[in-house]
Amino acid sequence: MQVTAFYQFAKLPDFAQRVEALMALGAENGLKGTLLYAELEGVNGMFCGAPEALDVLLAWLRSVPGLEQLEEKRSPAPKQLFKHFKVKKRKEIVSLGHPDGDPLKQVGQYVEPENWNALISDPQTLTIDVRNDYEVAIGSFKNALNPHTKTFREFPKYVEERLLEYKDRPIAMLCTGGIRCEKSTSYLLAKGFKHVYHLKGGILNYFQKVPPQESLWQGDCFVFDHRVTLGHTLQPGERQLCHACRQPLEDHELKSPQYEPGVSCPHCHANTSESRKVAFRQRHKALRAKGDLSPLGSPTGSDFIKCDAF
Repeated sequence: MQVTAFYQFAKLPDFAQRVEALMALGAENGLKGTLLYAELEGVNGMFCGAPEALDVLLAWLRSVPGLEQLEEKRSPAPKQLFKHFKVKKRKEIVSLGHPDGDPLKQVGQYVEPENWNALISDPQTLTIDVRNDYEVAIGSFKNALNPHTKTFREFPKYVEERLLEYKDRPIAMLCTGGIRCEKSTSYLLAKGFKHVYHLKGGILNYFQKVPPQESLWQGDCFVFDHRVTLGHTLQPGERQLCHACRQPLEDHELKSPQYEPGVSCPHCHANTSESRKVAFRQRHKALRAKGDLSPLGSPTGSDFIKCDAF
């Protein structure tokens, strides 16, 4: 099994008419995962299946006008990671919530993974990790700035409050697969930043192209499926996900008395009302009855995967 993650910004005025055929293709090839599409913005997806089935999916997508140059990142999967094949229409394929972030108008300069170390090692470069706070906490590049955002929609506020004084400095942006960098670099250019760069293909592409012995990465990379994290060799890490607050949990947190599978963990136990805990327990019980839980008590369905932030 393999996982593919991909996106492309494009105008897709007739994509809704293709959804039925896409759903049939997914069922025919045993694929599971989620595709987000926006008619004025493009596609963003993550799917799991046999390599040859993923090849069929990507070939179909590249046959759609506007998606001919669709690129993907693949990594191994120990088993099928998702429960369903879903196609969802959205206003944005990754939610920045600001019109100035428009990759169809302009984006920063792409930097190949092989050239990334030199860029971020320059003391004049400000390296910014545009992922969410809990993702950055698991791993990032040495000296990368953490905007401490809970969602990508908070990034414009971070720029307005913390970055405007650095418009003349080289800015190097990074994210998991590249999509958030497309919007964030576009936003910076619209705000008058002069030297804006981003890691082509994101962290996952860096893992694939840069040997571990040359890596400047520290820690693991959070991914939006039930592997939770990947190391530089693209092998799953040891963390599990709290399916109440979506925080990645280490072994000592899983052993905490505040951890209850599907209900709470040390990060959210004190902030979750008892009524919410009761609801979470009922949900967890229902999933167990349907067989939608892994042996460790984690939901296996793609309903629990947030695939709009690669």
